[in-house]
Amino acid sequence: MFEALSRIFTRPETALSSDDPKLSVAALLVHLASVDGQMKAEERQAIQTALVEHYALDEASVERLIKQAALRDAEAVDFYKFTSTLSALEMDARIEIIAMMWSVVFADNKNHELEDNMVWRVAELIGVSSRDRTILRNRIAKDHPGAE
Repeated sequence: MFEALSRIFTRPETALSSDDPKLSVAALLVHLASVDGQMKAEERQAIQTALVEHYALDEASVERLIKQAALRDAEAVDFYKFTSTLSALEMDARIEIIAMMWSVVFADNKNHELEDNMVWRVAELIGVSSRDRTILRNRIAKDHPGAE
């Protein structure tokens, strides 16, 4: 009996399934942060903050999620693997995902055209309107003085 309990508590953590929305969001955020060639410290911090606040995760859980997301992102050939999961969420949740994406974009006070394009494509794929995407972009840009 003690051996069985021991196995339960010493078992390595299982990876999230590929259709888990948390993993999909994290993978998109990781990809977004590095789409312009490098992930800056500010962008990584924005990812961590977004995941902690949105999913109420502790720092260790967020670190594991980001590592797993980076692996999934490296394996992905397109965004469909991630967006197909997210398009089934309620509209409020999808809008929040786009808001998280904009917070990563503006974390370094710059909006690179590749970042902007990625947010546009993901918004289209998950059914967030151009109007909502633009409103979010403008609202979050205002919170980042000097954002280009």
